[in-house]
Amino acid sequence: MVDHASLTWLLDSDPSLRWQVERDLGREPEVVWQATRARVAGQGFGAQLLSQQDADGQWAGGAYFPADATPEEPGQPWTATTWSLNALREWGVEATALRPDTAELLERNARWEFDDLPYWGGEVDACINGFTLANGAWLGADVSAIAGWFLEHRLDDGGWNCMWVEGARRSSFHSTLNSLVGILDHEIRTGGSPALREARHRGETYLLERGLMRRLSTGAVHTPWATHFAYPYRWFYSVLRAADYFREASLHDGRRPDGRMADAVELIRAARDADGTWHQQLRHEGRTWFDLDGGPGEASRWLTFHALRVLAWWDAGPLPRV
Repeated sequence: MVDHASLTWLLDSDPSLRWQVERDLGREPEVVWQATRARVAGQGFGAQLLSQQDADGQWAGGAYFPADATPEEPGQPWTATTWSLNALREWGVEATALRPDTAELLERNARWEFDDLPYWGGEVDACINGFTLANGAWLGADVSAIAGWFLEHRLDDGGWNCMWVEGARRSSFHSTLNSLVGILDHEIRTGGSPALREARHRGETYLLERGLMRRLSTGAVHTPWATHFAYPYRWFYSVLRAADYFREASLHDGRRPDGRMADAVELIRAARDADGTWHQQLRHEGRTWFDLDGGPGEASRWLTFHALRVLAWWDAGPLPRV
């Protein structure tokens, strides 16, 4: 699955990606990929983003939106604190590379744009709370209130929906996946709790029953958003991002891949272009600190890495389809 040319191309990348390629596709010894990972904070994307952290612990003066954001701005800006923390955490940056006492600085200085709520207490939005649960676990903040929030706000069908405040009673693919990613990251770092683990498994079932991409009622595929791939993922759902989550969850739980993902995995496989790579199919519009990858239609190292990693895991042995 991972030929020499593809591996060489992927290794010719920023340290934030290269160390993951070395670990998950190249199968390099830990001493090798850990040395590359240690470079992320001082070189390339990681160093650039760390340099933008303000003295008060925030990025761009805001929790979820930059302080100077306006409704007229095209797209959603991706430069504020939460998005910057997400990226650094996902790139494997150690918490100690940030400003000293970043968790405390954010406790004192960062407030959510919604109702001026304190940062580590979370918000009313499931996606935001998923991000913050993971970021708090990474930085050592007390995010126990957010962990409890997920238990209180899961819906009857097993997932979550950011629009519950507007009366939504059915879960959302986007909200459920963002919640699951945050809960799993928190669990890996802290051990989590039996109740939150059970909620995670119920949320996974919500997505698996729908084959990661279909309406449960009709079987119709959610297009284009479920089947079109773009990196960075941001808050958006795709079957590639969902499959990458299930890979991480199965490895953490010691489970084999679930056969209900089969159609979604084959869709990922079929999206590979003739040159052996996966291409950006769209761009999530909005202000950024800098570009991480190519534009629409261009070969993407990040998407290619995630797709190859999912396929290598899947091809090692899924459970029978049910």
